[in-house]
Amino acid sequence: MGNATEWYDYGVYAVVATYIASHFFPEGSAAQFWTYAFLAISFIARPFGGFIWGPLGDRLGRKHVLALTIIIMSLATTLIGVLPTYEQVGILAPILLAVLRIVQGFSTGGEYGGAATFMAEYAPDKRRGRYGSFLEFGTLGGFALGTIVVLILQLILSEDAMASWGWRLPFFLALPMGLIGLYLRSRLDETPVFQDLEHEGEAQQSAVHGFVSLIRDYWKPILTMAGLVIPLNIANYTLLTYMPGYLETKINMSANQSLATILIGEVIMMALLPFCGGLSDVIGRKKMWWTSMIGLFVMALPMYYLMGQGFVWAIIAFAVLGLLYIPQLSTISATFPAMFPAHVRFAGFAVTYNVFTSVFGGTAAPINEAVVSATGFLEFPAVYVMFGCLFGIVALFFLKETAGASLVGTDVPESQREDYGVEAITAETQALDDCGR
Repeated sequence: MGNATEWYDYGVYAVVATYIASHFFPEGSAAQFWTYAFLAISFIARPFGGFIWGPLGDRLGRKHVLALTIIIMSLATTLIGVLPTYEQVGILAPILLAVLRIVQGFSTGGEYGGAATFMAEYAPDKRRGRYGSFLEFGTLGGFALGTIVVLILQLILSEDAMASWGWRLPFFLALPMGLIGLYLRSRLDETPVFQDLEHEGEAQQSAVHGFVSLIRDYWKPILTMAGLVIPLNIANYTLLTYMPGYLETKINMSANQSLATILIGEVIMMALLPFCGGLSDVIGRKKMWWTSMIGLFVMALPMYYLMGQGFVWAIIAFAVLGLLYIPQLSTISATFPAMFPAHVRFAGFAVTYNVFTSVFGGTAAPINEAVVSATGFLEFPAVYVMFGCLFGIVALFFLKETAGASLVGTDVPESQREDYGVEAITAETQALDDCGR
């Protein structure tokens, strides 16, 4: 629920991008580019959020940080809905929008790493992939909810009403969502892994010391994770953030057709997330990532070509790309937190993920928009996804398999083949049942 609230904003912003372009920037062809550039602004703040929230999460606990980040995000998102337009206050309008996007980025810098760490440390070792995939269910749920809300408004409001004031309404939904998420998080216990760290006196004594220890002792998993974050985020923000505007302005779909294409793809992806997460518990994380990297590299270009052939073909092409992306998305919470030991896990995830997401994820939409607009090469987003996959393929050679490994303690987790698979899952399930009885 909390993650859905965080990513609801990104979904809403993406699908109302054309309205934002007309209200917050001077008229002209560059307005759409600046709208996507302001999406990237929030990513500038994400590394700073990671630097602050990550070490704090290893010092104070996962729960407290997550409670703060969700309320900050929901308030900032709601305020976007009441901002004055460029016509009303001139240059102050995009400045205020930029400030709120920066606040949102700072919040997200702690949210995602904290939520992934929280879920990974709570899940049973042999089923971490299945349970961790529900974090991404929340991510896609936030994107999909934003799409649904805007699509409903476009169907029930006139075009003039939607362009005038209707685009503001989806942002107001963030506040009640944030309050519900805050209530749920306030009733959670701290993760068992962090409680063990505190009991053994191994929790970080200061946030600064934790950050220094991370950079000094764990630079290898940082670089490996960076290589995986690059293709993950190029694919994510090309497919889920840039795509609505791309289909509408470059492929000449109607606004409703564009949103319907994205929504159908997102719902299919959500349905398959737990299955793919559970499959990673059986065959391991690395095989899932290999399948996704090679699949996207081979299929991205033909699928983007297919999108230009019509509405039905666009749905099929987007669904295929989404299915190939799911093996990455469904295993983030199981793969990335397990690359670091418990005492630097939150910081390791938050810092690495947010720095490279800022550089490659936040810039995906404006880079795609700039190149496609300047060259007319409609398949460039596919080439950009392929470019990202090259980084991931190299990083996979250095990734340790952690399926089924314990996340307790201050050693870097690594699993053996007998730690995962159907027999390991069955044995753990039986042990948990016996414990329950």
